[in-house]
Amino acid sequence: MVNLTTSTKPVSEKEVKRDWLEIDVSDKVLGRVVPKIAYFLQGKHKVNYVPYLDMGDYVVVVNAKKIKVTGDKLEEKIYTRYSGYPGGLKKIKLRELLEKNPKEVIRHAVLGMLPKNKLRKKRITRLYVFEEANHPYKDKVKSVVV
Repeated sequence: MVNLTTSTKPVSEKEVKRDWLEIDVSDKVLGRVVPKIAYFLQGKHKVNYVPYLDMGDYVVVVNAKKIKVTGDKLEEKIYTRYSGYPGGLKKIKLRELLEKNPKEVIRHAVLGMLPKNKLRKKRITRLYVFEEANHPYKDKVKSVVV
């Protein structure tokens, strides 16, 4: 007989406690570190995780311009965006985007890893990416994830 009185307590949005995590991506492969960032933004590392609540932590990514990619992705991977007007298709290679704005490369990759639902926009706002190791959240960061 199953005892129905001992069950897990449901979690409410107000009870969610958010930590600040710092991830140093220098000399790390983009495709290996991005799933970990998405994992922390969703809150899947917490014991009381439920998929219908936004339970994730704040993630600060440092040294974005030192990230590595494998294979021929620097020349072959192309990011596109379309303005909606004729001739409005813009294309940029990964190498050019890394030189121009390395923060956008990481943000775009993490956004692709997050579930496509109503919580996605809230989760991506808790991602802070910096090109160097200096950032204004040093006093808030409690733990460093390597």
